[in-house]
Amino acid sequence: MQAGRFHFWLNLSILAGTCLAFALAYFLWPEFGSEVRYVTSVIARGDLEGLKTWVLSFGSWAPIIAGLVMILQAIIAPLPAFVPALANGLLFGAVWGTLLTWSTAIIGALLCFYIARTLGRPAVEKLVSRRAMKSVDTFFDRHGNSAVLIARFIPILSFSAISYVSGVTSITLWGYLWTTAVGILPGTIVFCVLGQNMTDVVKFIWYAAGGIAALIVLGLAVKAAADKRIAGREK
Repeated sequence: MQAGRFHFWLNLSILAGTCLAFALAYFLWPEFGSEVRYVTSVIARGDLEGLKTWVLSFGSWAPIIAGLVMILQAIIAPLPAFVPALANGLLFGAVWGTLLTWSTAIIGALLCFYIARTLGRPAVEKLVSRRAMKSVDTFFDRHGNSAVLIARFIPILSFSAISYVSGVTSITLWGYLWTTAVGILPGTIVFCVLGQNMTDVVKFIWYAAGGIAALIVLGLAVKAAADKRIAGREK
């Protein structure tokens, strides 16, 4: 019991310290605050060209900045995940864009999980909204520990909402890690390939139609298989 309370307060202290450091940098370092506001607005608008130009302005630091943007997107729930993924494919190509997007998305997902585990359910409800929380809750109630894997295969479900809600379920850290890593890989590949081919309009349209259709079919197939297994258990 004492060890559990110690780890809780330790985690809370680390999280509070990190948030405080970010807040101080945001409000006391005008350039930093301006850059954060700019990149979040660019992602929210889906402005790929603006995001590309901004990332390239950092020169040799561009891959690191792109990775930090992916992590920032994961933590800030309303921001769409596919925008930085497309930009990474456009900037670094399908292979390196996929590796960068996939690895940093996992880091962002782990941070969301850690934040949720530390702060608890009431705070998570404020981060993702009660409506989103209820929707994801229902999904988790039905599919149990398989819910994360299934949800990650379905591109229309919020990446951040799944990450935060997972933190207040009984899923283990390892179970969450591998299901996230496997589940986000197909979508990451598709969006980075699309990003690489954005300059070729015809190819982009064909790849977009085929890639998104494949993701939807894959997600529905995984969900159907899980539903079938659940139905078998209930008989």
